[in-house]
Amino acid sequence: MTAKELRKKYLDFFAGKGHAIIPSAPLVPENDPTTLFTGSGMQPMIPYLMGEKHPLGTRIADSQKSFRSGDIEEIGDNRHTTLFEMLGNWSLGDYFKREQIPWMFEFLTKEVGLDPKNIYVTVFRGSEALNIDRDEEAVEIWKEEFRKAGIKAEAVDFSERDGMGNGRIFYYDEKKNWWSRAGVPENMPIGEPGGPDSEMFWDFGAELGLHEKSKWENEPCHVNCDCGRFMEIGNNVFMEYLKTENGFELLKQKNVDFGGGLERILAASDNNPDIFLTDIFKSSKEEIEKLSGKKYEDNPESFRVILDHIRAATFLIGDGVLPSNKDQGYFVRRLIRRAVRFAHKLDIKNNFCSDIAEKYIELFGDEYVNLVDFKNNILSELSKEEDRFRKTLERGLKEFDKTFKMAEAVSNESLEEGVMKSPDYLFGEAIFDLVTTYGFPKELIDEEARERGIEIPNASWEQFDELFKKHQELSRTAAEGKFKGGLADHSEKTTALHTVAHLMLAGLRKVLGSHVHQKGSNITSERVRFDFSHPDKMTDDQKKAVEEYVNEAIQANAPVVMEELTLDEAKERGAEGAFEHKYGEKVKVYTIEGYSKEICGGPHVANTGDIKGTFKIKKEESSSSGVRRIKAVVE
Repeated sequence: MTAKELRKKYLDFFAGKGHAIIPSAPLVPENDPTTLFTGSGMQPMIPYLMGEKHPLGTRIADSQKSFRSGDIEEIGDNRHTTLFEMLGNWSLGDYFKREQIPWMFEFLTKEVGLDPKNIYVTVFRGSEALNIDRDEEAVEIWKEEFRKAGIKAEAVDFSERDGMGNGRIFYYDEKKNWWSRAGVPENMPIGEPGGPDSEMFWDFGAELGLHEKSKWENEPCHVNCDCGRFMEIGNNVFMEYLKTENGFELLKQKNVDFGGGLERILAASDNNPDIFLTDIFKSSKEEIEKLSGKKYEDNPESFRVILDHIRAATFLIGDGVLPSNKDQGYFVRRLIRRAVRFAHKLDIKNNFCSDIAEKYIELFGDEYVNLVDFKNNILSELSKEEDRFRKTLERGLKEFDKTFKMAEAVSNESLEEGVMKSPDYLFGEAIFDLVTTYGFPKELIDEEARERGIEIPNASWEQFDELFKKHQELSRTAAEGKFKGGLADHSEKTTALHTVAHLMLAGLRKVLGSHVHQKGSNITSERVRFDFSHPDKMTDDQKKAVEEYVNEAIQANAPVVMEELTLDEAKERGAEGAFEHKYGEKVKVYTIEGYSKEICGGPHVANTGDIKGTFKIKKEESSSSGVRRIKAVVE
């Protein structure tokens, strides 16, 4: 089965169950400052899981492209990717466990054709601390589905301690069988929805001996041990709780949030634990083999890093994220540079990223048309960043040579078997400087040192780790302060600024021209950051005119009216809409009569008079080529 066939089977199956099929949202979340990327299928759905009415009803399904920056360093094994497609279906206060579990069993066994004998499931053990009971209802439903397939399904507790026994259904605590965007319950912020889940795993077979070859060989094998025998292929989240200051309370509605990894279900259908052997990576893998003269089987780690990172960079650039030193652009740069470094190991010396990207654009272009629309830009940005990194490597090597010559000069130790022992203090700080200032990968530092007959002492690496850890903590602290609020944040100030963003866009289009469109926004309770298409720096008079437009609208006490229209109707009425490709057949249009008409799904005030204060543009600057950025407040 190909990825295209699997995606279609899934969407057709749930369309047949009364679900509206919506397109994937962009990888950069709209108006969600809590995160840089869309990291799960449920992320764009948070307002509707919280009770806001979805314009397409209570049953929704899609295939959502997702990116998780935290997984970059994990890439190289047979199952992790930074970019993935999440097959998703939602019940927004409609059906619940009794419908969802049988549907998923039917889809996996009948539509995909997976043998039910190789399917294992997990459920929530319950928690006294959370005051939430064990999920016996899900267990009974799963038992019935397996019984229909001729399989006796026993439920086993503490398999991670005692082994699986003859179990088919396994209980785990909230570290494994609870899902919210923030992870385990204690990490969830107040106001975040979540709930217990029931996950599905595919068994590639004990006969492969994967557990015996793993670092867990002396511990019991169970579905969550990560030895490679079992792979999670889907997760039914029964999202019915809201975290409050007093603990967990029931949401207004019981929701189902299913997420299934397209790549992993494909691997299960092939019964091969290596997702990089699916058709998704076939043509790109062949291209790397041609460029390098080497085989995937002989160099799996390097191939996997390149295959994953170039695919992710291609999709991110296609969604408007250009390589840079900050925010989302930092991760695109990091992906490309890491791919180039691993290509260096394969002796690929010339630019290659755009060649690999073309294969992905050809494969995914029908489903994600923006890849085709922005193909030239994607290929150009990849090539430019690859050129920049090769120059960075040259500069880093020069700095590297200076550092180690100095180390050699101050070393008072003699050569021992052709290896020079150098001062710890010098190398620790030098490595940190090479990595953070010059972007020189630490693995290459070690390689270059060994080629010169220099062994970097362990103490130097430990010093580097300490310095780099402090550096990361500072960066993380700054980011946490920067990304506050979110889609679940419907506070009065945030809601007011969301409406202000509409008025500001209308003002920009009036003052600068109809070529102005929204290119991104980030709204917290303190300020609004707004990106828009415009080639030139705004003059003081232009900024003043936009401020006057917005403040006039605030003082007008104009009502904010919402209508649900088809996308065509919205366009006919002149509604402005950013990221239109993410919306389904019906959309919400918010009209501020005389000032603004825009497609949007976020929170709004009922009347512009509720925006208490005076609108002020604090800063206007370049964001990227042809895109300007405004930072504004209401004082």
